[in-house]
Order: sequence, then C-alpha cells, then structure tokens
Amino acid sequence: MTRTQGRATQAAIKFMAAASGAAVAAVIAALVGGCAATPADKVPFKDVPAERVVKQGYTQPGADKVAVDLRRERSDNVIVRFRDALVYVDGERIADIMNGEHIVLWLAPGTHRIGVSTQFDPVVEIDFIVTPDRRYSNRASVSFNDDHGIMLRRVAN
Repeated sequence: MTRTQGRATQAAIKFMAAASGAAVAAVIAALVGGCAATPADKVPFKDVPAERVVKQGYTQPGADKVAVDLRRERSDNVIVRFRDALVYVDGERIADIMNGEHIVLWLAPGTHRIGVSTQFDPVVEIDFIVTPDRRYSNRASVSFNDDHGIMLRRVAN
C-alpha cells in the first residue's frame, strides 16, 4: 500500500525547498560580497629624501627651468615594492626613488632623455619633451610590468 500526498502538501514542500535554497544563496552572496576588494584611499606621493638625491642641480628651480614630476607608482607586489629605481637624466644618475615617492626635476625646455633602472633591469629611457606650455603634461610614471620589469611612460595630468 502506497501513501500519496495531497497537492497542498506537495506544494508546501516545494515552497520550503525553494525558500531554503534562496536563503542559502543570499547568505553566500553576503559572505562573498564582504570579501570583494575595495580600492585603497589615495595617499599623496612622498618626496624623495635629500640623502637619496645624488645630483642636486636638477632638483633646484632656476630661471627658464620647467618642473618635471617623476612619480614611482605604488605597488603592493612584494617582489618590486622594495626595489629602488635609479633615475637618470641625459645619462647622469640623479636619484634613487622608492615605492610611492616622487621627485620634481627642473629641466630646461627641450628634449631630454629620462631613464630608470633597477639592480635587475637595464636602463629604460624615453625622449621626454619638456615644455612650459600648460596644455602638455610634464609628468612621468615609473611602474613595473607583469614580469617585474621596470617601465617608464609620460602621463597626462
């Protein structure tokens, strides 16, 4: 002898199964949503300390000089975070710049070779046109690629 359930009972069982499934899905979504990455607050770049500036003449304002802001982008990658980047202008070593620091170089208008390297990377240079024209950015960014190689690029304001 088999026992059959009424239609109302079957509907109630299906409703309870669906409701408990939805509740489990809501709890999982809340837990996973709590783990989502949130961007860190923006922190101003620090100045390079004077003891890591090798050549002082490039860091002092002067007549007919234009400020060029060179920034070392922050990285949470421990492989590159503690590497110092050596900064070169026209072949001369100027400073060592660390994670989250910047240096303002005062250069004459015209084209200069700005370069960076680390103890593991060869010098990477770009021809950087320095101009007093406010329509153009005099800012460069030092960062690292996925293979932990150093990169240098001009960036917009």
